Amino acid sequence: MKRSLGRAAVAVGAGAAAAGIAVAPAAANPSTVWTVSPSPAGFTAVNSGNVVLVTGVPMTCTASGASGTLTGGSGNPAEVGSIRAATIGTGTSPCSSLLGNFTITPSTPWSVVAQDHHPSTGVTTGYVDDINARVSVGACVFTMAGKASSSYTNSTGVLSVANAPGELTVTWASNCGTLITTATKPTFKGNYTVRVTGTDTIPTITGTNP
Repeated sequence: MKRSLGRAAVAVGAGAAAAGIAVAPAAANPSTVWTVSPSPAGFTAVNSGNVVLVTGVPMTCTASGASGTLTGGSGNPAEVGSIRAATIGTGTSPCSSLLGNFTITPSTPWSVVAQDHHPSTGVTTGYVDDINARVSVGACVFTMAGKASSSYTNSTGVLSVANAPGELTVTWASNCGTLITTATKPTFKGNYTVRVTGTDTIPTITGTNP
């Protein structure tokens, strides 16, 4: 097992580098009023492409989703919505890794937080906050918590999530050896297509500074 974990660790650098996110330049006048249309908007989100989680070993998930409500808000940063349920991997499509299949159990709610809105592109940048999840592979079990940087594009309804190093941390680990410890800084990357629940309508998030 020690040799297998050692080989897996070599792959971490490449996986973590792939989890970067392009950051749009900050708006000249940071938004303080956030409007969601329609409002409030119950939403569902489904991954478009694979989701990658690196926590000492890269994991690939082909099925992921979330649901919640977008409400708008005020301030900067501002909570503009809540994720009430989330799945990362399923019983029929589990997350896979060099060590075998992982089970990821999110603990919600998570918060959708907005920081900058860019009118020319319709993109809002911010982060998903209050993330908490339990992860297991074999006898190795650990929990992770924190936030993940994100951007939302009004024209496509795509929420892109990719945390910066250190935004997520392992808060507890058991039977994971030296590969996954409380010093581990997980990285997460995934794109999600967001729609108003039960429709093909794309909700929009707009920030202004009156």
